[in-house]
Formats: sequence, C-alpha cells, structure tokens
Amino acid sequence: MADYPTREERLKEITDKLEKGIVDLFQSGRYAEYLAVMAKFHNYSFGNILLIMAQCPDASQVAGYNDWKRKFGRQVKKFAKGIKILAPCPYKQRIEKTKVDPATQKPIIGADGQPETVVHEVKKTYYKIVTVFDVQQTTGKPLPELVSELNGEVAGFDVLLAKLIDISPMPVEFSELSGSTKGYCSYLEQRIVVKEGMSQTQTLKTLVHEICHAKCHDPEFLAETDGKNRQTREVEAESVAYVVCQNLGIDTADYSFGYIAGWSANKELPELKASLAFIRSQAAEIIDSIKPPVKEKNAPQQEQSKKQSAPAR
Repeated sequence: MADYPTREERLKEITDKLEKGIVDLFQSGRYAEYLAVMAKFHNYSFGNILLIMAQCPDASQVAGYNDWKRKFGRQVKKFAKGIKILAPCPYKQRIEKTKVDPATQKPIIGADGQPETVVHEVKKTYYKIVTVFDVQQTTGKPLPELVSELNGEVAGFDVLLAKLIDISPMPVEFSELSGSTKGYCSYLEQRIVVKEGMSQTQTLKTLVHEICHAKCHDPEFLAETDGKNRQTREVEAESVAYVVCQNLGIDTADYSFGYIAGWSANKELPELKASLAFIRSQAAEIIDSIKPPVKEKNAPQQEQSKKQSAPAR
C-alpha cells in the first residue's frame, strides 16, 4: 500500500514549491525588466509617504508630471488632482566667522586691531511644494508587473467564503476599492475590507492574506515582541495565502510569486526563509478551520472490520 504524505510533509512540499517559484522569477527577464523601470521611481521620505497616503490612500507608484512623460511614456490625465509633497532644495550659504585662538579660545586680533574673520560655506536646505501623480491618474505605456490578476471560479466558493468569514478575527466587508488595492486589514477600524467584483480565486486568496494580517500582525503586539517590518509581514501573509489556496486546489502562483518577490529584500529571500515554520503553522491552522477532518485512507476498512467483528444485538 502506498504511503500518503502527512499534513506536515504536504505543507513543506507546498512551501518548497513556493520558494522555487520565486527564485525562478528572480532569474527571469521579466524581473530584470521590472527592476529597470522601478529604479526610475524616486524614493520618497517617510514624511512625504504620509502626505501621499493622506491625499491618495490607494497610491502605489507616484512621479511628477514631466517624469511620467519622459521616463515612463505616460501622460497625466486631464483634470487629474495632483498630490502635494515637499521637495528638498539644497543650497550653500556663505557665513563669516571670527577666527578663534585654539589655545585661548579668544578672538585673534589682526594688525588693524580688529578681529580676523574667515568665510565658511554652509550647506542648508529649504523645502518647496511640488505636485506628483499616481499611476492610476495616467495613461500610456503599461508598466511591467510582477503579479497577474487571478481569474477563474472555485468549486464550493460560497461555502469556503462563508467559512473564512466565520474564522476571521475581524468583521469582513466587501467594498469598491480604487487602483490596484485588492484589500486591507485595519487595526484602527477593526475590520477587513476586500475589493468587490473580483474573481472567486482572487477574492479567496485576498481574504486569506488579510486574515493572516488580522491574526498575526497586530502592530501593538509586534512592537512588544519581534517587531516584524512591513516586508516580513507582507511576505508572511501572501505565503500563508498561497499555501492555504494550494492545499485547497487553488493555484495562485501568478499573483503570489511576484507579490512575494516584490516585497523580499533580495534574491536570498531572507523574510521567507526566516518565517517558514510560522507560515506552515498559520496555514495549517486556517486549513484545519475551514476543511472537514479527512479520514485516513484505511479508516473505512477498519470501520468495516469493527462492524464485522462486533457481536450482533
């Protein structure tokens, strides 16, 4: 009789497949093209990121009007409302200072009886308001993407969706979300929001991703423990989503591989490798919560033997 893999062996098999898929993506021309284009985007300061998110919460890739046209071959849409940020403008200022005797710390007096001076150039910065636009406010040449929208229906979708909603630690809502945002988990509002109108495959994958955030990535809890950064949290959530969906027979590789690659610090996949045990345990917990217990392959035979050997009543 063939040996069937245990749950742990099955989960390891899936995470091994996940890791290999991401490594293969890193080595592809698709990833090289993606990096070449992404390198053209400016890295904004934390303060400017807050300004961007406050004005356009769905923003994903922003650039100035001329940069969109010159660097990316895209045109800002007519009447698009710009996002205001602060641009640093460095300049040099000449400052005259009195010379000081290093021994006495007193001014050095010149032949004319006046303190001698020296001119220093000091680098200073002032800030001016500039306008940028998000990619959804532009049209033109498509930007390369690492992820592909998931399509297709899922057998037993309504039942699976209901079970996921039931085990979610936060209420789940379906709403219109603009741009590329598929869903989010808000600890402040204590809710999970999933974009409505997506395919069944994309909907289930997104919901599992956000449930993982809700269960495991409370900012207050993490601040007191291991302080996982945003990269690690996103890699963990998407990996859990991939493992759960794969176990259910739903292939999310076209989306998950690129998503994880985009959040990983480098091709060594440090976030993924450091979190494999966590990913498997969290995936197993969700799988056990939504799937009925599976009987061992020889269970029916054992049950039949018991019936045959049991005394008649």
